[in-house]
Amino acid sequence: MSVIIVIPARFASTRYPGKPLVELRGADGSKRSLIRRSWDAAGQVAGVDRVIVATDDSRIADHAAGFGAEVAMTSTTCRNGTERCAEVLAGLPETPEIVVNLQGDAPLTPAWFIEDLVAGLRAAPGAEVATPVLNCSGAMRADLLADRAAGRVGGTTAVFGQDGRALYFSKEVIPFVPHDIAPDAASPVFHHVGVYAYRPQALTAYAGWPEGRLEKLEGLEQLRFLEHGRPVLCVQVEARGREFWELNNPSDVERIESMMQRMGMG
Repeated sequence: MSVIIVIPARFASTRYPGKPLVELRGADGSKRSLIRRSWDAAGQVAGVDRVIVATDDSRIADHAAGFGAEVAMTSTTCRNGTERCAEVLAGLPETPEIVVNLQGDAPLTPAWFIEDLVAGLRAAPGAEVATPVLNCSGAMRADLLADRAAGRVGGTTAVFGQDGRALYFSKEVIPFVPHDIAPDAASPVFHHVGVYAYRPQALTAYAGWPEGRLEKLEGLEQLRFLEHGRPVLCVQVEARGREFWELNNPSDVERIESMMQRMGMG
């Protein structure tokens, strides 16, 4: 049973044009592009048969091919990474068991996040889509709130039921908490990690649906599944001492580089 990782990457990001080619300095002083670091992260995941960078931009394609990545050119009409993954799936000669969408802006994603995600989807035969969520410490919640207070659209949060099914995803910090939380204490807020695991039928169906109202308002592609009545399984993952953040805005470069320094990531 095969698992492939697709890394969607586009040059024309609204918040950060050219983001996949931005260079990040590691703890050893080396500088590698965001897309290269995301590809490196994918290469650490056990049980994966294939990693494909999916883009509609020749600059990203040439750069990715230059460091040895397999590249799939996708159309300029793809509105998000899930649609880009669906287009890659449609062009494969054989249908994999699971397609993982590793966003090209998440170079700090630990391998076990994806491994646990795939295991979670396999353990829930009735689920067609799964995504990881990470319990926020008081400090991480404070960082998310600080981004919103400063007018920056940063990380995404998730709320889900007792069965793990997502109730909603938002770029606001939800649920509301009416009291302060100590920096090193767990909070009731869960950071949505921008990775998805799909069964092929879910991807194929998604590509045929119009963009949802909530999806458009929040700018969150996974809401299209919820708006069409398809459950999304939230799989809780553990940080194991690792720091995690996604590169959404130019100001995130310094933050991620600082995290890499602290974690000794080259």
